[in-house]
Amino acid sequence: MVAPRVYEALAQPVVGHLDPFFFQVSEEVRRLLGYVYSTANEFNLAMSGTGSSGMEAAVANFAEAGAKFAVLVNGYFAERIAEMARRQDAVVVKLEKPWGEPFDPQEVRDFIRRERPRVVAFVQAETSTGMYNQAKPVSEAAREVDALVIADCVTSLGGMPVLVDENNIDIAYSCTQKGLGCPPGLAPITVSPRALERLRKRPLPPHTWYLDLLLMDTYFAGRRYHHTASATMFYALREGLALVAEEGRENRWERHRRNHLAFVAGIEAMGLKMHVPEGHRLWTLNTPRVPEGIDEAKVRQYLLDKWNMEVAGGLGSMAGKVLRIGLMGYGSTRENLFLILEALEAGLREQGYQPPANARAAAEAALR
Repeated sequence: MVAPRVYEALAQPVVGHLDPFFFQVSEEVRRLLGYVYSTANEFNLAMSGTGSSGMEAAVANFAEAGAKFAVLVNGYFAERIAEMARRQDAVVVKLEKPWGEPFDPQEVRDFIRRERPRVVAFVQAETSTGMYNQAKPVSEAAREVDALVIADCVTSLGGMPVLVDENNIDIAYSCTQKGLGCPPGLAPITVSPRALERLRKRPLPPHTWYLDLLLMDTYFAGRRYHHTASATMFYALREGLALVAEEGRENRWERHRRNHLAFVAGIEAMGLKMHVPEGHRLWTLNTPRVPEGIDEAKVRQYLLDKWNMEVAGGLGSMAGKVLRIGLMGYGSTRENLFLILEALEAGLREQGYQPPANARAAAEAALR
């Protein structure tokens, strides 16, 4: 859901992409991104494009032809990273787990030490499964072999701790339409000094012009034309980031955590199970498993037709097995929590499923 103040920001007068006021806004975005990412990095910018453009920029700028690029795969979006690296002619090596199964930390360390890649990429917040993957085992082993670490934070930024500096993440990217409560259209990215040094020493420029981070830096820092950025989208992102700062990132994380736990309590009261093991779940995106004999597509259609509520189904191998229900950013509220539980309960009853207990009552008890 888009926050009302973000809607208001979207209505402000448009200025040109080289206007001094645009650069004032982009500088505020750069500073606020440092706060939201929990980093002292100076290289923070919002790329024109959705979260996938942030992913492709991270891969294209740091993958090298003929060099090993390691990816930890336990979901759909990690597979997308691997495919992007393959298209950069990198030698892709993967540590794979079933979708929604957490990595064993020692297994991660052993894999990285054995392969000794130039880059290790993982999805901190796997949108396809609701999995929160731990960064520390990745970054600790990556430092031992002098590898850079790329983290996909598309569904964690603004709703869960990303902790770029504490986790020694070199490149992190996200989107605007999830935890930040803005429309899609920009990809916030942060790059460490260590990664920038590696990028500047590349013998050849990356196989991309539009997504070349150093060229983009000449635009946002050097104020030289690179592309026509949308002032309107920057207004929206600045407002979304300001809302995070006003609430306080720790307070925002706690709001998401409490609402997530209450959601899980409601789901379990209905007799459903979560796909991801406890302790490894996203607080922003929940993936309850569909009960045996229930058609999840019909449940989602019922929610849309009767409740004007859009819920996503599973991707790839998870299709038909889980529902993907977001409670994130401006949308993570008690009211929305109770609403989705009530609607989901009604949708399941519509197909003959009888929940053993009242979901809302369980959620209310969890919030006390």
